[in-house]
Amino acid sequence: MNHSERPIAYLAGSFPLRSETFVYREIKALRARGWNVIACSLNRPGEVPEELAELQDGAIYVYDGAWITSALVETLLHPIRSLQTVASARRDAKSSNDEISVLKVIGQAIAGLSLARRLRGIAHLHCHFAHAPTTVGMYAAMQLGIPFSFTGHANDLFQRRALLEAKLQRAAFVCCISRWHREIYCEIEPGRDDRYRIIRCGVNVKEFASHSNPPGDEKLRVLTVCRLVEKKGLDTLIRALAQLDKKHRIAWHLTVAGNGPDMTRLAGMSNDLKCADHIEWLGAVENDRVKSLLADADVFALPCRTDSNGDKDGIPVVLMEAMAACVPSISGDLPAIRELIEHDRTGLLISGEDSASLCDQLARLANDPELRKTLGNAGRARVVEEFSLDQNIDRLEESLKATIGRSEVGKTIDANRRTAKSQVAIRA
Repeated sequence: MNHSERPIAYLAGSFPLRSETFVYREIKALRARGWNVIACSLNRPGEVPEELAELQDGAIYVYDGAWITSALVETLLHPIRSLQTVASARRDAKSSNDEISVLKVIGQAIAGLSLARRLRGIAHLHCHFAHAPTTVGMYAAMQLGIPFSFTGHANDLFQRRALLEAKLQRAAFVCCISRWHREIYCEIEPGRDDRYRIIRCGVNVKEFASHSNPPGDEKLRVLTVCRLVEKKGLDTLIRALAQLDKKHRIAWHLTVAGNGPDMTRLAGMSNDLKCADHIEWLGAVENDRVKSLLADADVFALPCRTDSNGDKDGIPVVLMEAMAACVPSISGDLPAIRELIEHDRTGLLISGEDSASLCDQLARLANDPELRKTLGNAGRARVVEEFSLDQNIDRLEESLKATIGRSEVGKTIDANRRTAKSQVAIRA
């Protein structure tokens, strides 16, 4: 049974992307619970994995070949409201403290008009990523006169922030993937604490069966899954592993699943450190493959850090997945990640710049199978406790129902008022 007589829409930057599991998992989970969810995306993704191809059915892509035309049609049919929406975008850009182009924001507002033309009749719009998707979504919602919400993550808040204060002021609610994110929002726009909801990017813990770390070939089997960029700290991991054999006489094998702009640099580093033969570069892999890789791993390592441009991770979904699979995990000591990993209890934390410390922690795990088992079990328990998909979809549904309910009541009241005024006018 649908939870609203009208559909809701989800808007992301590119959809569906293999790396953005949190977007399509939420859409699929809401649909499974009876919500009519229209998937929207600013851009078409390049290559869509076969396992995600069905998610493209019925998806709306904002910047398609006809977006200017649909924006023009929307303006002709609703000229006053459209001019108000674009004027609001111009005021937002001029009054913002962010270094943003007025023309760019106006262009995004026009894209919002185009999206609004194709989404008439929806009850709510939720956006993933606080930068461009939420900018376009905010103006589409303004044009439609409906509530919107958004989920902020990492790069969209630290490097590419735009109009965040206005978005926090106008959003019906904001999904905070960590308490740390919530504190950031409260500092930027205080007084709206009730709108900032802890709604994590959850994982389906049932899909990640725990494993018992079967004995390997006397090598420590280390796995990392990520985009190969500076903030993930893969250079720190390679340096740490290069020292593991020399310092602790521990043999190892690293499997790297993922690709990115740092691939050439990291491969060159492994050659320079004479450890390239111990590293397997898989490139991007399907999500089902990640599960099998976790089943064969002794340790999951992701030494996240703040990069040279100030960008850093929130809570990587793959880190939750590794913990859900009972794989003992080591990660960089970042504020949001501390909510997932408590050092020496649910996993291990190190500075994402400190390869010596990472080397020593890897040695601890290699030499202590019981510690691996203890941390693995405690890590899964932590994910089940707070980061399960079901629990966080419950939280999301609660916010959607309350927001749509208020909106529908408001529309009914307005309609009743208009009817009453018409009746008075007729009697007069």
